[in-house]
Amino acid sequence: MAKSSKLVVAKNGRALLVRRRRDGLWMFPGGRKRAGESDRACLRREVAEELPKIKLGPLKLWKEVKGTNRRSGRKMSDAVFVAKKASGQLKIGDTKEIDKAVWRKPRRIRLTPTSRYIRDKLFPK
Repeated sequence: MAKSSKLVVAKNGRALLVRRRRDGLWMFPGGRKRAGESDRACLRREVAEELPKIKLGPLKLWKEVKGTNRRSGRKMSDAVFVAKKASGQLKIGDTKEIDKAVWRKPRRIRLTPTSRYIRDKLFPK
C-alpha cells in the first residue's frame, strides 16, 4: 500500500499543480496517508485541505509509483490517481504548506521528483 497519494487532473492540456512553500517546488496535489486511511480517502482529504473549493469527479487509480529520492535517499511510494473532472476556485486552504495553485502545462517548471516522473509518463513532450 502507498505511503501517500497524488492527484493528476488535466484540462485542455494543462494540469492542476500546487507549489510547496518550504522549497518552491511544484507538484501534483496530494500528501501522506494517515493510519488506517485508504489511498483514495487520503487523496480526497489532502485535496480538501490544500484546495477546499475544488470539487473532484470520479477518481481512477493510474498506478502506484515506488522509488528512491536521489538526493535524500528516502524511499517513496505514491498511489497516483487521475480525475477526469475538477471544478471550482483555486483557493489555498493549507497556507503553511502550499502557497500557490495553478492550471498550467507541467513543462519548464521545477517539479518534485515524483511529479517529474508522473509528468514524463502522462504528459509526454
